[in-house]
Amino acid sequence: MNFTLPPVEELIANAHVVRLPMRVKFRGVTEREALLIHGPAGWGEFSAFLEYGPAEASRWLAAGIEAAYTDFPTPLRTSIPVNATLPAVRANQIAGVLANYDAPHTIKIKVAEKGQHLDDDIARVAETRRLFPDAALRVDANTGWGIDEAVSALLKLSEFDLQYAEQPVPGIVGLARVRERLRSHGVELKIAADEAVRKHSDPLEVARLGAADLMVIKAQPLGGIQAVLDIAAQSGLDVVVSSALDTSVGLAQAAALASAVPQLPYACGLATGSLFAEDVTATPLLATAGQLPVRRVAPDEDKLRTLSVTTERRTWWEQRVRECYEQLMAPESHN
Repeated sequence: MNFTLPPVEELIANAHVVRLPMRVKFRGVTEREALLIHGPAGWGEFSAFLEYGPAEASRWLAAGIEAAYTDFPTPLRTSIPVNATLPAVRANQIAGVLANYDAPHTIKIKVAEKGQHLDDDIARVAETRRLFPDAALRVDANTGWGIDEAVSALLKLSEFDLQYAEQPVPGIVGLARVRERLRSHGVELKIAADEAVRKHSDPLEVARLGAADLMVIKAQPLGGIQAVLDIAAQSGLDVVVSSALDTSVGLAQAAALASAVPQLPYACGLATGSLFAEDVTATPLLATAGQLPVRRVAPDEDKLRTLSVTTERRTWWEQRVRECYEQLMAPESHN
């Protein structure tokens, strides 16, 4: 961290916990909880997924504190090209979901959903290609396949002219094997690392092992903007900046990260605000003509009130902040 931690009680005193309903189920949830922190530089977000333990979630807290207590870097661009995100819906639902995006020039399609089959994935990708023949398509398996399963699936899905496949299998070694086996079949489909970067103790190992062609980087899971910029610079790989299913407060930090990356060859996964039925502001951070503006977001007081969680959930989040804060105060977190 490149900033001094404020007292934990100060963080909690200036925090609001909200629950946002979603338009469709995404990552297995229909509601998203987040703790928003008000600080001297503006607002930050701490919304580590509920199943994450303190060690992993502490990086998300560091990012939220960074946003609330430090200025965003000087932007190199004022808007960010973004992809549409298509959850693992049925083929007949695709047009309706993507109607929420005004200019889907790039579409990330979720595959390998639990309870579904490869035929469902093929139908989803095929229908998306039919509806958007000129769009750049990418698939994201979120580690849902084994190595053999991933190779078989990607050999079939690559027929739809995919831009890249994101995290088809768990781990860095698994990614390297999938990439190698696809090449042996003469398929040059690019592989993107996501979970292998943000869930690994050494995210740069992805580059060292040649496991991926590009990295998906996220502000919250990797500890904030400066931490991510350092990782991106050291990796030498192309990067795609993505959200972590943030509210508009967290999306503002992610957009600030994308604005500061020297090279941005791919559309970013920052249009997820359209997946929410409600947001913390009346002017949510949404894309226009396939571009997301780079700006700070402050939540509205009435939204904080109407979207607030129960006392029990507030207490749960306060305890989580304390546990994650202890992780950040540990000597090894400053190395």
